[in-house]
Amino acid sequence: MVESFDPAARRAAKSAGAFRTISEVAEELDVPQHVLRFWESKFTQVRPLKRGGGRRYYRPEDVLLLRRIRQCLYQDGYTIKGVQRLLREGALKNMPIVGPVSDAGEKLAAPPAERVPAPAAAAAKPSPAKPDPNLPPLLAAIDRASADAASEMQSVVAEVVRELGELRDLLRRRER
Repeated sequence: MVESFDPAARRAAKSAGAFRTISEVAEELDVPQHVLRFWESKFTQVRPLKRGGGRRYYRPEDVLLLRRIRQCLYQDGYTIKGVQRLLREGALKNMPIVGPVSDAGEKLAAPPAERVPAPAAAAAKPSPAKPDPNLPPLLAAIDRASADAASEMQSVVAEVVRELGELRDLLRRRER
């Protein structure tokens, strides 16, 4: 009998509560391993167990937190400092994870290839949201809150675009 060495098959055999290696977590979240190590340095709440030789083993709660961090950075447009603030305020603890579901039944964030950047012009000028007059009061309040969140997200994206432009200009000046 020949034993399968397929990593996906081995992972499927692991229980939901099993520790994961950095390569398994990197593959599951679709980010390089060095990004996970960088996030560990920026987010002190991510504390994988380190064994002999510096090998990292991530607890299920570490993987869930990394998934939420990834969503904030890659999908929601937060900066590192913004996510650090969310972690300090405890806002990430109950945050729903948006995206496809993994084999373990947990939701995964969409891979970077599926992200579509907003045009700079649209991000720079958020449009004021008007609630639909036909909505019941509770739904109208939720609709207004969603519009406020979208407006805030647009201003964050506009700031990131501005900063990237400044960095590009700085790099171009250094090349001359």
